[in-house]
Amino acid sequence: MRRHRSAGAALACAALLAGAFAVAPASQAEGSGSVRTLAGTHPAWAQPSADRGALPTTTAIAVRVYLAGQDPAGLAAYARAVSTEGGAQYGAFLTSAQVQQRFGATARQVADVKSWLAGAGLKVTATTAHYVDATGDSAAGGRAFGTGIHQYTVDGTTRRAPVGDAVVPAGVASAVLGVTGLSTETPRARPHSVAVRSTAGRTGTAPGASTFPTTPTCSDHWGQKRVTAGPTGYAPATTYDQCSLAPSQLRTAYGITGSHLTGKGATVAVVDAYGSATMAADADRFATLHGDRPFRPGQYTELVNRAGWNNQDACGGPEGWAGEEALDVEMVHGLAPDANVLYVGADSCSDQDLLSALSTIVDRHLADVVSNSWGEIMHGAFGDIPPAEIAAYEQVFQQGAIQGIGFDFSAGDCGDSSPAAAATGVNCDPSTSRAQADWPSSDPWVTSVGGTALATADAKGGYGFETDMGTLRSGLAPDGGSWQPLPGAFYFGGGGGTSEDFAQPWYQTGTVPRKLANTLMTGAKAPSARRVTPDVAMNGDLYTSVLVGYSPGGTYSEGGYGGTSVAAPEFSAVQALAIEARKGSPLGFANPVLYARAGSGAFHDVVDQAAAKDQPPLSAVADQGLVGGTLRVRLVAFGEDTTLNAVKGYDDATGLGSPTAGYLTSFR
Repeated sequence: MRRHRSAGAALACAALLAGAFAVAPASQAEGSGSVRTLAGTHPAWAQPSADRGALPTTTAIAVRVYLAGQDPAGLAAYARAVSTEGGAQYGAFLTSAQVQQRFGATARQVADVKSWLAGAGLKVTATTAHYVDATGDSAAGGRAFGTGIHQYTVDGTTRRAPVGDAVVPAGVASAVLGVTGLSTETPRARPHSVAVRSTAGRTGTAPGASTFPTTPTCSDHWGQKRVTAGPTGYAPATTYDQCSLAPSQLRTAYGITGSHLTGKGATVAVVDAYGSATMAADADRFATLHGDRPFRPGQYTELVNRAGWNNQDACGGPEGWAGEEALDVEMVHGLAPDANVLYVGADSCSDQDLLSALSTIVDRHLADVVSNSWGEIMHGAFGDIPPAEIAAYEQVFQQGAIQGIGFDFSAGDCGDSSPAAAATGVNCDPSTSRAQADWPSSDPWVTSVGGTALATADAKGGYGFETDMGTLRSGLAPDGGSWQPLPGAFYFGGGGGTSEDFAQPWYQTGTVPRKLANTLMTGAKAPSARRVTPDVAMNGDLYTSVLVGYSPGGTYSEGGYGGTSVAAPEFSAVQALAIEARKGSPLGFANPVLYARAGSGAFHDVVDQAAAKDQPPLSAVADQGLVGGTLRVRLVAFGEDTTLNAVKGYDDATGLGSPTAGYLTSFR
């Protein structure tokens, strides 16, 4: 249970705040007339049993106060109106300056917030259109926010947190969106991708050999090379899995080649943490090796501040994000070869730094579409995502919508993100507390991009079929006589599900089945219809992987990558193509437009192939050859995405489905 302050303590806090803050009456009129509690600033993990007493009053802290702006409700309302086809304000986008003038924080609000913080003894260190940063000791922090700050021992580590929810005085109540920094915050965002192959692997022992090939072997398209060695799996006969797909094959499969669209005139921003020094050269080399054009001069740019990098140990550093960065950039360029690509490297994988990267894009209007292949769980051992962070993200998403900027987020690689999935899933967060939809992809103001397994019909990439991105994996027993375990354990799956945190947005009404929207992932009945993810999906399965090239350690190499990290930049590239089809007119926040096209032929209605045909799971053998002197062979079942199911119509595994050529022509 959370620690609740007594009435006496609350009165003491109010008196403390009154003494720390003094502004002119005009500013007081903007407030609610009393102190305002910032719900959720006392984290759930700060239990009384873990309380180790007050933090030394001289301990340094840094806080960020997010600014609510002069009309938060108006911001949200305009974002909806400008994004919904058929309305009088549809497409009436504003500039960043216009948004700031109409909805942003006023000079008076900013001055009042700075005065309040300074009056409590904090030093203001930075001010932007979105927040005010301040530093000081914990005593000053306590005075500013009306609560003591204590030490807590959680999972063997010492953290700090306020003993109760923070409160702000009436004079700034309407100006403050939320605050972060009072609690110890651990970076949580992670890339939604995993590498599966160290080589394209198109060569190997010819099919029909009595034993598995000792060099990597795969099929040029679904079902091409039959496996004649090894034990029986799910079906009497199976084939080697597909070789990693090149961008040209993806363009063919999704109707891009036939559309003759290239993304000309659109700009896609890619946001990850840190930045690779060889990204531009790697992307050019990758494109050239696979028959595509490298970036023309000025087509690819970067916004990276290496001097500001932090939290590298917790986040994996630039090396840990280099593969993700290469994947994202190369997928966007591969599917939209004439679109401009801007890479924006956040200073770390913390929400504060990632949000700053997104804010920069919006404030300077640097792109039309923003691809984000990272995310995190909302509820876990660390507690819940703070309401202040959610509100601050949503403010940027809504501002982007008003300016004609759309945000795409990968839906995750752990299926329903339940503890059961995390027990065996390769890209799961083990701290998850229950089945849940990931963040930020579950936010109603972004496009959540889920994953599929794409089966190609020929070596050029002709569309065969898709099923949901979810794999069970078994290993070849040491004696070569069986698959262990069989059925395989969950290994990788596209994220999605019903959100317990967000109400159903207007654009999902009538398309998302009521039973799905009204049933939480725990099985409990929801108090009202909820947001369900994903919205759309594209290829991302680990065993229908895509090729990526980059230079870890300075040596260029290529390998197969899977994850909804593949799907998100793929879809962002498709959005760039749609903008070109609209003769350069921005799409902005796309979800209302996407759902308006449900059932129109704009999307492949992805279903679980095996379930639809009442047959054993789709399966294939992945032979990676000798790795460290040991033959690495896996049996993989497809379309097995935890409790998420790809069924006819909208579903929580693939959303509306994957875009067809008809999706692009619908914008002409």
